[in-house]
Amino acid sequence: MTESDGAMLEFRDYVGPDITSVVAYLARLRVTVFRDWPYLYDGDAEYERDYLARYARGDSIVVAAYDGDEMVGAATGMPLADHADDFAAAFEGTGIDMKDIFYCAESVLLPAFRGQGAGHAFFDRREAHAKRLGFGKVAFCGVVRPGDHPARPEGYRPLDGFWRARGYAPLDGVVAHFGWRDIGATEASDKPLQFWMRTLP
Repeated sequence: MTESDGAMLEFRDYVGPDITSVVAYLARLRVTVFRDWPYLYDGDAEYERDYLARYARGDSIVVAAYDGDEMVGAATGMPLADHADDFAAAFEGTGIDMKDIFYCAESVLLPAFRGQGAGHAFFDRREAHAKRLGFGKVAFCGVVRPGDHPARPEGYRPLDGFWRARGYAPLDGVVAHFGWRDIGATEASDKPLQFWMRTLP
């Protein structure tokens, strides 16, 4: 585990088996933050703990943001090949080798702590980890919701500008699909997630 201090938040990196110590906290954060737009995820902590347990292995990383002793945000990453079963269909026919890509998975941060640089810290530290592992490309995916969705908050600003400023661009036609139950829904439904990628300097 490595640490550093931001202006107000402290960031700690957990790699491989060390991730086990923060799985329960990360699970609770995911359930809390992903209830909001645009994910609207109606999840539960027990399922999340089981899902996240697979992250606690060799090359995965969790970058955790702390306010004092409280984890208030986290971001995860791992080789994209570790998610081959989930994403193979999205990359089929693209000519892109999934083994060459490091995957930045979820980033979650409690609303009260946004605007303090955590978004950049999450990417900086995961990208640095990817470079240490020898990866030259980093990708992530984000859920795509219609602009006229009734749950879209007034004045909502998507993160596209932030992602582009960091050198990411959408991969044309590379879209994964996952199913989950939205808040207020009775059944799970399929959601498209657009992949973005950049080449590391």
